[in-house]
Amino acid sequence: MQGSLSTWLVKHGLIHRSLGFDYQGIETLQIKPGDWHSIAVILYVYGYNYLRSQCAYDVAPGGLLASVYHLTRIEYGVDHPEEVCIKVFASRNNPRIPSVFWIWKGVDFQERESFDMLGIFYDTHPRLKRILMPESWIGWPLRKDYISPHFYEIQDAH
Repeated sequence: MQGSLSTWLVKHGLIHRSLGFDYQGIETLQIKPGDWHSIAVILYVYGYNYLRSQCAYDVAPGGLLASVYHLTRIEYGVDHPEEVCIKVFASRNNPRIPSVFWIWKGVDFQERESFDMLGIFYDTHPRLKRILMPESWIGWPLRKDYISPHFYEIQDAH
């Protein structure tokens, strides 16, 4: 089932995949990493000028990584905002996604956190470096296949 934004994107020949609606009725779309920057600019011009949040997650051990963007468009007043959820999936072997920092400045720390925890590289991000973990940290702690260095399981001494 396509929502109004998906219908609009199809009408204008923009490649995407509709993932339906979430439990709140918010339309969810999948965009390929190579198409994300141009579609992000189009969405901004179309009126989605507020980035509510960006997060990322590991879909499955050894599987894809996802970067998720929640965008809001306020056209008919603050009581009736239009929202959309965009998911951009990247290969675990080379997780590169274009940064949208130059479109929505508020994504700065959020993309840095996704990089720090999952190792997703956001191309053209001006300050892409660790934000939570020390610079010397090895690996990506929120990946499902991550093994903590120097981890020792404590056994009961009874």
